[in-house]
Amino acid sequence: MFEDVTSVTLHAALDGLAKRQRVIADNIANIETPGFLAGRVSFEDALRTAVAAGDPGSAPISVARSLEPTREDGNNVNLDHEVLSNVDTGLRYQTMLRATDDKFGLLRSVIRG
Repeated sequence: MFEDVTSVTLHAALDGLAKRQRVIADNIANIETPGFLAGRVSFEDALRTAVAAGDPGSAPISVARSLEPTREDGNNVNLDHEVLSNVDTGLRYQTMLRATDDKFGLLRSVIRG
């Protein structure tokens, strides 16, 4: 029903941010797991490129293992980094939700006349 560029872009951004939140939670859950490498989610550059091409729905969400140095046990999860990333991701998610709500608010206003 809502296949306009704005709606698809907002949906893609929310999907990417939700995936990042899940990966951050996984990283924190495995902070003491020997040999665990933190995951990193990237989608913003791909989404930007896809929006410029007019097809935001084609933007991939990629998850890669961090190449940051590891501790003696082979784990490279940094709790400070994960907490800050989680806060940043949460704020971005709230912003996208607000944009989505505002978009639907405009549609409601137009429909009501």
